[in-house]
This record gives sequence, structure tokens and C-alpha cells, in this order.
Amino acid sequence: MTKRIRAKHKIDRRLGENIWGRSKSPLNRRASRPGQHGERRAGKISDFGQQLRAKQKLKGYYGNITERQFNRVYKEAARLKGSTSEHLIGLLERRLDALVYRAKFVPTVFAARQFVSHGHVKVNGQRVDIPSYRCKVGDVIEVKEASRQLPLVMEATKSAERDVPDYIEADHTKMTARFVRVPALSDVPYPVQMEPNLVVEFYSR
Repeated sequence: MTKRIRAKHKIDRRLGENIWGRSKSPLNRRASRPGQHGERRAGKISDFGQQLRAKQKLKGYYGNITERQFNRVYKEAARLKGSTSEHLIGLLERRLDALVYRAKFVPTVFAARQFVSHGHVKVNGQRVDIPSYRCKVGDVIEVKEASRQLPLVMEATKSAERDVPDYIEADHTKMTARFVRVPALSDVPYPVQMEPNLVVEFYSR
């Protein structure tokens, strides 16, 4: 379970963007940064600052994963042939908690991490309780039968706040989802613009 579960909206305010597109974000009411000096105008951001901000935004979006985990994913993406930016997004989207969230089994990425950790999810019929578990194309993700009537799940499946992307085939009557393909950056329905190219520049310094 993330250490920032109670303060996740501070990430929104600090970055100045509603990065999950949630209606409960404090930015919908107050656009300033947190803290007593939050109303002050922010100065011009350096190139390093823009790169750091892009990294914080991408890390925050996936449940504010730790720097160690995120760095490990970046290094793996950098070893693959082709665009490191695209591979970075593809690897992040293959996380089990990300796919549970994308399939609309839970309302938030933070809830997805907790949901997986508490053993409510199966992959190909086997219980998996590791949020960072990396799914493969063709894997079938399923909510345990005993967990399908949880208020959290019922709320998420009926929500019109977001749609299931086309790289996931979700069946909310059976509470299953199949991972169809690894998405490109342009396929991922981020509520705000993500800049993985700046993240690559940050780690390439």
C-alpha cells in the first residue's frame, strides 16, 4: 500500500495538474500549490526542473511508485531496442495494478494497488497479490468471486468518469479483463499530457 495514500491530492496541487482527472481533486476548487506560500507565482522552470517534474508526474500517476522501482523500470526500458519513451510507458501499463485500474474494477490507481495487495485479483486463475506484477499479452485478469460485490468495485464499474482503453477487453458481467496488447504512448488515456521523453532525458544526464 502506498505511503502517500492519505496525501495523494497534494501531488496534484504540487504539480499544478489534476493528473488522474478525478472530480475530487482539490485543483477543481483551488489552483494554487500547497503550503503557506502556495499563492505566489512560480518562477521560470529550468530544463532540469521540467525533466524532474515530468518524472514526478509519471511516478505519481502510477500510484506514486518508489524511485527505486521507477528507476528499475526505466533501466529495463533503456535496454530494449526502439524508443525508450514508448517502452517505459508499455512497461508501466503492464503492471497488474495499472491494468486493474484501466479495466475499471476500482476507481483509482491507489485503490488498485490496495485491491491487488489484499488478494482480490487472479491472473490466469491464480491469485496474485503483487501490484507490480508484470502481465503478458493474453493474460486474463479476474476479480475473485467473493470480492465482486464490494462497494468499491460496484462504484467503479458503473462510473462514467472514464472508459476502458481498447488494449484491454473487459467484461464487467464476469468481472474479467484480457490484456490484448502492449499500448503505445498515444493509446494510453492519460487525463493530462505525459512527457516520457523528458523522463528519459532526466535519467540520461
